[in-house]
Amino acid sequence: MTRESHPGIVHALLSPEEPGPFRVLNPLAEHPVLLICDHASYRFPKSLGDMGLDPFARRCHLAIDIGAGPVTERLAQTLGVTAVVHNYSRLVVDCNRQLMDPSAFLEYGDGILVPGNRNLHRADKDLRASALYWPYHCAIDEQIQRLGKAGPPPAFISIHSFTPVLNGESREWQMGVLWDKDEKMRDVFLEGLRGAGYKVGDNEPYSGKAPQDFTIDHHAEEINLPHVGIEIRQDLIDDDAGVVEIAKVMHRIIASIPEQLGMKGQRISA
Repeated sequence: MTRESHPGIVHALLSPEEPGPFRVLNPLAEHPVLLICDHASYRFPKSLGDMGLDPFARRCHLAIDIGAGPVTERLAQTLGVTAVVHNYSRLVVDCNRQLMDPSAFLEYGDGILVPGNRNLHRADKDLRASALYWPYHCAIDEQIQRLGKAGPPPAFISIHSFTPVLNGESREWQMGVLWDKDEKMRDVFLEGLRGAGYKVGDNEPYSGKAPQDFTIDHHAEEINLPHVGIEIRQDLIDDDAGVVEIAKVMHRIIASIPEQLGMKGQRISA
């Protein structure tokens, strides 16, 4: 089951025919797990055109976390847990950044210029934030509150992917576990992923202690939810077979969370 955002509401940035800013998968599930995917789509609002980018740039790792959306959707399906998934490209507005961060409206990265983000006026940024950014974060808050009423506070798992090569340098990690304050969730995923044979970075290739981690900081850390960020190298999940394989591993780990965190009376089918 999927709930689309704000049915019937037309925003100045989006036409009536376009999807809302987010989807909620399994909006009635009560398992104490919430999956989040900030960068699941390369879709641009029609009103922004191609933002001055060629087809390759519109689908590269700057525009989307390749494979992260399908992994999140498959986990929501097989585990029967709730997921909140963003419907538009991070190049329109990056929902995992504070709005004051220049990378929230990225102008340049990994050798690619983003003309549609150059010299943006405050009104342009505010329009994107009100249409795409805040509705998504409000939806996450709604699900946290709903799940908290149904049982113990949910484990908050943010799923991302990273490019195998950045600025000409290869990255050796296959997976990354990002954390700041929650060592228990870090340990659950480090042990599970390493036990499955993957080369796993502990706060690599990015750090959960960095400020470019708004979603977890804003929703999970502030209210002491169990939380973790997972980074998956994109060449592992750039096709259906890879998504299925990684999702199987992640499924087993996530299913073990209630027992490992001592959530009494809670169980997710393995």
